[in-house]
Amino acid sequence: MTSNSSTTKDRKLRLKQPTGWFAAGARFQRALLLLSDGAFKMFAYLCLQADRRTGQVEKTHGELARSLGKSRRAIGTYVGELENHRICRARAGRNQFAPTVFEIEETYWPYDRLASGPEPSRDRTYVDSVRQTFLSLACGSGKFNSTDEKTARQMEAEGIPVEIVQDAILLGECRKYISWFHSGTSEPIASLRYFEEIIEEVRRRPFVPEYRQYLRTQLQKLSERWNESAKSNKHRSNGGYTGMAPGEIAQ
Repeated sequence: MTSNSSTTKDRKLRLKQPTGWFAAGARFQRALLLLSDGAFKMFAYLCLQADRRTGQVEKTHGELARSLGKSRRAIGTYVGELENHRICRARAGRNQFAPTVFEIEETYWPYDRLASGPEPSRDRTYVDSVRQTFLSLACGSGKFNSTDEKTARQMEAEGIPVEIVQDAILLGECRKYISWFHSGTSEPIASLRYFEEIIEEVRRRPFVPEYRQYLRTQLQKLSERWNESAKSNKHRSNGGYTGMAPGEIAQ
């Protein structure tokens, strides 16, 4: 019996299916601990879909939403989470219908990768990150025009960290939903300049990770409840949503 046990231990493990797998190591496990369940699911999906030579994959938010069984709003939140943790870089397409290029960061990519062309400039990466976050707004116009790009460039020139801009957009969207619940639907957010005062507010009091996650959770609830109430039109007949006061989304 000892001999058989020793033979079993010495036998090399073999893959039942030799292709289509991904080398998940210690960093993959670290991502599991850092990310929310939905963001980790998206990270795992991107890893499986990415070109092993470059660590890149092109997907639209709609494609990701369908593949993962999530809303487009949730996908936008997960993208921000992956970027905030420096796990994945997202370079948005020129419009909401163009695919986003996702690239797993070097620390979290287990393969030696081939050169995939010149690195985007710091300016382009900053603008693309802001564009990506802005276009993910469920209560936005779905457009990021040349004026918005100019505003984003000016923000970078002023030394505003992209994380501050992304946090301000998150906070502003929560407040927009609450405004809709209490005052009725108004025009969607159509310009990046809408967030300028909120950006200054967040610069004075930067988010801690726990508060950022709290806002993401609240935003998901607000978005889902608004969609439900919009379908049934109950928000007009019952006097509006009363589950959260405007002052509850504040720093």
